Amino acid sequence: QVELVESGGGLVQAGGSLRLSCTASRSITSMQGMGWYRQTPGKQRELVARITAGDTTNYADAVQGRFTISRDNAKNTVYLQMNSLNVGDTAVYYCYAALSPWIYWGQGTRVTVSS
Repeated sequence: QVELVESGGGLVQAGGSLRLSCTASRSITSMQGMGWYRQTPGKQRELVARITAGDTTNYADAVQGRFTISRDNAKNTVYLQMNSLNVGDTAVYYCYAALSPWIYWGQGTRVTVSS
């Protein structure tokens, strides 16, 4: 069992930055991977960024070059640094952790970007 607690969402103007945090209830070094999805009303949840146990990172095309995912194993925390935000980034962002055979999800944190 893994509990994930997200924080860092909020309201920001276009062009601004936010950093999301996802803290796990156990060591993240045991996870096969962690990352972030986002969802807007009426749409499917989409992958934003992920980081593997070997620190390989992947990003959605829409955020490549603007978002950076990182991890701090000592704090059991994964971060998503979001720069140059635009209104298209408005969504609820969900952290996940893959611990085979299960996928665990956080409760979500809302990001709203105003024009």
